[in-house]
Amino acid sequence: MSADETVTPTARFAKLGPLAGLAVVALLAAAPALGLSDFHRSLAIEAMMFSILAMSLNLILGYAGLVSFGHAAFFAIGAYAAGLAANAGGTDMLISFPIAILTGVLLAIPIGWLSIRLSGFYFLMITFAFAQMVHSVAFRWNWLTGGSDGLLMAGPTLLGSPVLQSRNQLYFFTLICCVVTFVAMATIVASPFGQVLVGIRENTMRMRALGYNIRAYKLAAFVIAAGFGALAGYINAQFSLFVAPDAADWTQSASVLVMVLIGGAGTLTGPIIGATVVLLLQHWLSSYTQYWSLVLGLIFIGLITVARDGLQGVAVRAWGLGMTR
Repeated sequence: MSADETVTPTARFAKLGPLAGLAVVALLAAAPALGLSDFHRSLAIEAMMFSILAMSLNLILGYAGLVSFGHAAFFAIGAYAAGLAANAGGTDMLISFPIAILTGVLLAIPIGWLSIRLSGFYFLMITFAFAQMVHSVAFRWNWLTGGSDGLLMAGPTLLGSPVLQSRNQLYFFTLICCVVTFVAMATIVASPFGQVLVGIRENTMRMRALGYNIRAYKLAAFVIAAGFGALAGYINAQFSLFVAPDAADWTQSASVLVMVLIGGAGTLTGPIIGATVVLLLQHWLSSYTQYWSLVLGLIFIGLITVARDGLQGVAVRAWGLGMTR
């Protein structure tokens, strides 16, 4: 048997990862110049925005083994923080951008400290409860958030000049944020910190016996994920210049959770694949039937049942099958 034959399909697939990633980024960067319509540009912005949110959730779900049902709370917090900062006079991105991220991170510290003391179903429920608290605050504090009417916000500026107020500018900003998020996640996962997270997911008791501070690692992962979740929320706020309580609703958290599971939890590109597929299916099905959510749910159940390792796992197996022929 040759050395090439001993390489697994996953390893073969991974070798093409950097080249495929560069090709996708180059294609996305060139798409507006190639005649991408305004509708498809907006759809691409949404796909990249939710890819960031899904990648952030994947850090704690896929690598640390923490199933959160309230991750959309940080998505909403980032959006509301950006909106409130802008309406208070902080429209400059040098002000609103760090405020949005820091608000998500600072709130994640006490919430994470409480949540990580539990595991499994109890961790899921406490994160769900936190998200519902954020939703309730956004809905009831009319004086601050606009309540059910939502929060309109002023457009962003940079050193006094309007920015991100055209779909083209926002498209490239979102693309840069998505690439930076992917590189950051890849770096984290490949680092000793990321390997410890995987060890915690696989065997928490053994990692504790080896002397690792399990709670500290989980809290760090939770806070990092919250920061990137708030980044997605910031982009969402600039996308529509409007924020509503629905951003923190449990359905939003469930949708992002499905994106990660559909694409492949514990993989780098799985959340991106899942977010893109879910959004494309939503837009496609909603144009054909008013029962699109029911059809979408059935499709998701079928995909998760057939491909438990996600669409990336299917792609890896298909690649390995093709290489053996």
